[in-house]
Amino acid sequence: MGPLEEIEGIVLSVRNHRENDQLVKIFTNRFGKRMFFVKGTRKANSKIKSAVLPFTKASYIADIRDSGLCFLRDAKEVTHFNAMQTDIFLNAYATYVLNLADAALEDGVVDPVLFNKVEMTLTDIDEGYDPEIMVNIFEVQLLPYFGVAPELRGCKVCGEMDGNFDYSDSYGGLLCQKHWSLDEHRYHASPRAIYFLQIFSRISLDKLGTITVKEETKKELRHLIDMIYDESVGIKLKSKSFIDQMYTWGDMLLKKDKNSVN
Repeated sequence: MGPLEEIEGIVLSVRNHRENDQLVKIFTNRFGKRMFFVKGTRKANSKIKSAVLPFTKASYIADIRDSGLCFLRDAKEVTHFNAMQTDIFLNAYATYVLNLADAALEDGVVDPVLFNKVEMTLTDIDEGYDPEIMVNIFEVQLLPYFGVAPELRGCKVCGEMDGNFDYSDSYGGLLCQKHWSLDEHRYHASPRAIYFLQIFSRISLDKLGTITVKEETKKELRHLIDMIYDESVGIKLKSKSFIDQMYTWGDMLLKKDKNSVN
């Protein structure tokens, strides 16, 4: 056993191992993502059990190994994101945030900036910020981690910063109205959706105020960001598919309510 380290960490995933143990993947502030073997957490009297629940942040006392599994010895200052542990919808959004962060960064790579983004996004969702908007901001700001850095400040062709814009996958960013003819397959997004896409790319999560977005614009933003991820990133996460299914539930309930009124 090497020297014990005290680290800040956020639980990414938990998997049962053997009869009483668990394998817990934790995003740490000092050692990146690591897989930890945690002994006896499935026993009723486990002292560390609550510190390795999903949607948990804590200060962990850990034995960090350069290769293979690391080991958790103790935890303190345990914080649970309670709302997402009891709400299926918040649970789905938070799970997607954690899965996306896991996919964006190789294990063992130290990235305090991403660690901070994950922590603030989970905190804001837990405190009542619109989870759909928080996820959209997180998605846009994670694009560079997947090697995708679209030009969202202005026109990719001429650098124009004012006026109407649309998104072009072929050109890797925005086109001003003068250059729309260069890409007949541009996204044909509304000015409002493009405006929020620009805002999301540069907004600081620690200075986030109230953001109010109409449902129609939220739906278009979801479609716009989904297209960017489908065409430029190409990852398929089960947690994202579940969120997409949730939207169909909402549409079905809305239709049912309208029919009952009629």
